[in-house]
Amino acid sequence: MSAPVKLRQRIVPAIAAMAVVGLLAMTVWHGYRAALSQPLERVIFAGEVERLPPAELEALSRTVISAGAAGLAEIRDAARRVPWVREVTVRRQFPDAVEVTFEVHQALARWNERQLVSTRGEVFTASGPGALPRFRGPEGAAGAMTAEYPSIVAALAPLGSPVKELHLSARGAWGVVLESGLAVELGRDDWKARTQRFAAAWPRLAEDARATRYADLRYPNGFALRK
Repeated sequence: MSAPVKLRQRIVPAIAAMAVVGLLAMTVWHGYRAALSQPLERVIFAGEVERLPPAELEALSRTVISAGAAGLAEIRDAARRVPWVREVTVRRQFPDAVEVTFEVHQALARWNERQLVSTRGEVFTASGPGALPRFRGPEGAAGAMTAEYPSIVAALAPLGSPVKELHLSARGAWGVVLESGLAVELGRDDWKARTQRFAAAWPRLAEDARATRYADLRYPNGFALRK
């Protein structure tokens, strides 16, 4: 048998096998597309669902089902608009359901006037609980303020009053207002050493001195009090 004949005998079955594989792939693909086009009848919520407003989840479910065969990207975008939601994953459960898994924000403080900032330093919009401190700072400063907040709270703990408000100026100067009403200007550079020195001296101050409403720590070797 000549070489061309042998080669043809090998090539023809290979081409036929490739045609069969291609046909199967097309059949599977069309079947998948057909399944995706099936209307959704159920929305399954998973993840940190208990921390989300039930009314918002019900509204999302109605929106998804009324949209019929909505795409996963569209459903993800709609789910991300639910208050408190940080991230969403969506997957189809055939034949007629979609599973939406939520990750939610953990609120740390109020951000400026209308928003919240999370424990990750991310700003988001939602109706938060009333008992939160307030952060005031320039745009983009939420992450830095979140990172420094535990150190500031710890440094001022000897004063015996929680931090009600933390603010950061555009020039990087820190300040706080305590629940007691005492406003404390920490300053910029080396604020930790100055704050620790002030907190250590606070219990030894006279009672009338500790009734002050304003403390300025922006001095190299001391601080100033003002009523």
